[in-house]
Amino acid sequence: MSETSPEALSQILRPVARPKEPSAFSNALVFGWRAVLKFKHVPEQLFDIVMTPIMFTLLFTFVFGGALAGSTGDYLQFFLPGILVQTVVFNAVYSGMGLSTDLSKGLFDRFRSLPIWSLAPFAGLMVGDILRHLIAGGIILAIGLILGYRPEAGIFGVVAAFALLIAIGFGMGWVFIVLGLLVRTPMTVMTFGFTFLFPLVFASNIMVDPGTMPGWLRAFVDVNPVSLMTTAMRGLMSGNSDATQIALALAAPVALTVLLAPVTLWLYRRR
Repeated sequence: MSETSPEALSQILRPVARPKEPSAFSNALVFGWRAVLKFKHVPEQLFDIVMTPIMFTLLFTFVFGGALAGSTGDYLQFFLPGILVQTVVFNAVYSGMGLSTDLSKGLFDRFRSLPIWSLAPFAGLMVGDILRHLIAGGIILAIGLILGYRPEAGIFGVVAAFALLIAIGFGMGWVFIVLGLLVRTPMTVMTFGFTFLFPLVFASNIMVDPGTMPGWLRAFVDVNPVSLMTTAMRGLMSGNSDATQIALALAAPVALTVLLAPVTLWLYRRR
């Protein structure tokens, strides 16, 4: 049996440089990939997310379109940007539900013990949200195009509108992530979430022109963040938006992100 020389042994046992600590961005990408794998392995979770906006689009267009706008085609031009906003706002609830499910399974206890960026698991939830928003929004737009909707701003207007949608969904998602940290069951998160969202969505300018509403209700609709988002979406897709509309639409998502991201981290560490 040959013996290893001291020089060779020193080469074998020489200190190895410690691997570079992963950045917050790479941590977020890993958890984002986890969100993608969820869609791959549980594709049926997309059913509710996709079918609800499809039913809203078809029912409101054909049932109420003629009565509200004179024709289904005219109503679709008014309604489709709004239904995109509604879909994104409703889909944001699933962030809280997914978080509540992971917490109940003890996954976040494991995540908390890892040497990673504290907000990385939540970034993964946001990536899942963005995928849901893009999938649902793309399906709604495709149905709208088949039914006769035509975005006057063309492809650039549609791309800008979808960028705004992602920003809206990102900001709204923090509300339900906080709710997911506070509420114990996913179904309770969904109940609280939709109870909060229904007045905002239906008391807005998504489905009807607020000019026909009572004065007290119109005063609320005019400052409702969902109405401001919808107005900006219509402007982007029709090609007549301005910086003020976009700034007003982004005010609520930006404020929610600034206020609730630190609250999320505090609740996560406290829990």
